[in-house]
Parts: sequence; C-alpha cells; structure tokens
Amino acid sequence: MKINLLKIVFTLAVFATFISCEKEFLDTSPTSFINLDDTGASGELNPEILDATLNGVYSMMINTGTGGTTSHEDFGQKGYDIFTDFLSGDLALTANNYNRYGDFANLLATVDYTDNDNYTPWRYYYRVIRSSNLVIKSLGGNDVVPESISGKHSLGQAKALRAYAYFYLTQLYAPEYEASATVLPLYKDADDPIQAQATMQEVYDFMIEDLSSAITLLDGFTRTSKTNINEDVAKALLAYVYASKDESASNLLAKGLADQVIASGYPLMSSSEVVGGFNSLSTPGWIWGFDLTLANGLDLISWWGQMDVFTYSYQWAGDKKGIDDGLYAKIDANDIRKTQFDPANNLQPRNKFYNAARQIGGQRNIEDDYIYMRVAEMYLLSAEMAAKENQDGDARTRLNQLLSQRFSDASDYAYVNGLSGSDLLNEVILQTRIELWGEGKSYLSMKRNKQMMTRGSNHVFHAGLSIPYSDPRLTYEIPRAEIQNNPYID
Repeated sequence: MKINLLKIVFTLAVFATFISCEKEFLDTSPTSFINLDDTGASGELNPEILDATLNGVYSMMINTGTGGTTSHEDFGQKGYDIFTDFLSGDLALTANNYNRYGDFANLLATVDYTDNDNYTPWRYYYRVIRSSNLVIKSLGGNDVVPESISGKHSLGQAKALRAYAYFYLTQLYAPEYEASATVLPLYKDADDPIQAQATMQEVYDFMIEDLSSAITLLDGFTRTSKTNINEDVAKALLAYVYASKDESASNLLAKGLADQVIASGYPLMSSSEVVGGFNSLSTPGWIWGFDLTLANGLDLISWWGQMDVFTYSYQWAGDKKGIDDGLYAKIDANDIRKTQFDPANNLQPRNKFYNAARQIGGQRNIEDDYIYMRVAEMYLLSAEMAAKENQDGDARTRLNQLLSQRFSDASDYAYVNGLSGSDLLNEVILQTRIELWGEGKSYLSMKRNKQMMTRGSNHVFHAGLSIPYSDPRLTYEIPRAEIQNNPYID
C-alpha cells in the first residue's frame, strides 16, 4: 500500500526537525512536535504525532544527506549496504569512471579517520538513535509501558530502531565481538550528556534488552505497511545480534528466533521472484523494506541510482558493479540465481535488481521499493546456527528448503544430504553469499564467521587479494568529527 501523500509531507516536516541543526555532532533534536516536559502525554494523547515522528525516523533510512554530507553515496541504509558489500569482496567494482567508490573499494577510506566514508555511517546511525530516544522519552522513558495499545506499538518500534542502529555500529566499527573491548558511546536517553565508549558487553546487553522489550510491546501489532517494524522484524534483528556474538548459547537463541520468524508464515521467494527485479515491497517473502513513491524525491542519489542499469545511474554510466567472478563461478549452472548476473556485461545483476520497464538508464525518479530483510535470511541463519551447534539434520533441512526454490531438479542439490560438520557449515555460508548477494548481508556473515575473503579477477582494485575479516581495512575508524567533539575519546 502506497503511503498517503499528505501523510508523507507531514512526516517529512517532522523529520526535518530532527536534522535541521548541524552545529554539534550529537546535537539534541528540536522538540517542537513532542514536548518532553510533558512526558508521556504526547504519545498517549496524540498518536498521530507519534506515528508521524516514527515515520520521520523510517524516512531517515532512505533520505539523502542523512549521513551529514552531499555525497552521492549518502542515502541511508541501502547506501551502507553497498559499502559493506564492497568490504566483503562479494561486490566487485569492475569499472571506476566516476570514482564514487574508488578510495573505498581500494581499501583506503576505512583506515583514514578524516575520510567522510567513516563519518557518514556514524552520523547516520547516531541520528537514528537520537530520534528513537526522543520518541521513547515522549512515551515515558525506557522503563515505562504505555497504557494505550498504540503507545506500546510506538515504543516497541522506537526501541527496535534504536537497537538496529547500535547493531550496525558494532558491526562496522569493531572487528568482532569482544566483551571487554570498548567500542561505542552508549546513549540510552534523549537527555544523556556526551558519553565515553561503552564496552561491547554493555552495548550488546542494551540491544538485547531493547529488542526483547520490543518483541513484547509489538505483540499483536498489525502494520499497514512493511515499512514499519513489527514483532517478526524485531525477532530477526535479535537473532542477528545473538548470532554475531559467535557463542554457543547465543547461537541457539539466534536459531530459535529465526525459526519463530519462519513459522510466522512468510514464503520463500520463488524461482521466478528471485529474477523478478526485487522492486516491490508487496513481495510475500519480504519482511521489512520501504515503500518508495515519487513523493520521497529520490533519483540518481539512491540505491537504484548506484546499482540498477535500468535506472538513470552510475551502474549504467560507468561506475560498474557486479558479482565477484570467483563467487559467480561457484554458482551451479542449473541454479536459477546464476541467471541473475550478466556475464557479457561485467557480471552486473541485470536480472536480479531492475526496474520493470527494463529500459537502459530509463528510471529517472525512483518508485521501485527498497528491501531491508526477507525470510530467506532466517532460513540461512537458522541453518548456520544449527551447523555450528552440531544439529546437522536441522541445518540440512533448512538449506534444502531454500534450494528447492532455486533448482528445478532435486538431484542438483542432493549433495547437501551428504554434508556434515565444517563442510555443511561452509556450504551454508556459501549459499548465504549467493542468495543474499547485493542485499547488504555478506559483510555481517564475514564478520560472524571470521572468514578469509579472496577477491576475484574482476575487481578494479586488489584483484586476487586474500584478506581476513580482522584486517583493519575491513572495519571503519571512529571519525575525526566524533573524536573532536567527544572529550572521552582519544
């Protein structure tokens, strides 16, 4: 369902109040729409205002400039999905005519704390956190449960959004989970002063608390659009948090949550759907995304403007991006996903992500939707956690369920039934990279599975390079702007 235009205009007006002040790095948001001195009253008495404020946070996820720059790579969550896919090596920059990602793909930007590529994700995710904190404060704070159903659902979404932002910050700005290592300033309240770096354990405990609370608060929430976070999205986010710890007890919790999301009834995308363009939020197998309309005002500066040759885009004009040719070679010839990529055109995803008109450079103003999460991720995460915990039967079952939608002949994936132990885990990881290519998930897999990644021959930079997940070039630096504004970070 497309969002009503009037609601969008109001939402963007609210959203504008969140980002209008640029003088301080973690400045307090204006409060003209929510009165924090009347704690709880706004949310209880004016649910439409709370909804509009939440819509402003969701709009932040797709709007340009939310990382604090005018860069053509600064357009919210899907922008960072591209960045991390480059770091994983599964996304290859195959031509660099406009140099939009040149320094980044060359692994130069991440080790330079003055580079804007380190600044934009930090700025963006902390804006999401700050805005979520404002909503939570308006509803009475972290420890209050609103009396109204709408208030509970608003609070659940805000807590899940806050945890989502902290999760990505932990993944981008730390090489791995290490409980005692200091990592990020932790802001739990809209009124918190500048904070020192909390330990990884503290940040993870807070994310788990937020998402566990969100799951409870969102029980019974029927959303009108998959743009909003519901209980299933919160469970999936919590599964990712647990999985990234890479500990046995957490693995089992992650598997349990992934299985719960699967049981909620989202179907796997069919073989025809995975070559159908990935352009509609109405796709049954999608769990979370954004319902884009012309009113959102996106054009060249967008995910479609960077990735789709059938959009007026860098992908068409000269900054070409394709699947790593080493990974492509590992896709079975009878696998429908092999056809997602065009070997005659830099292995671009011309048959995975595309505007339905299929006119080269045709879509100028973006109406195709954004995907953040789909149920296939939970099948693969469940299989991965099962394989790690010696539940080989469960892992094979989940993997077979997915592959049954990618092959027309069961004999083509019958080999899975003979896999066990590390061979089975490695197959799950490979299928995760193939299935979720270009969707911003390969980097998360690389980190939690502590992989050594080898670039294929079709990368402009570092072709053939083997690089471990722990290499400093694969993790972001805390940006100079934060260090200058935070006296607790040296």
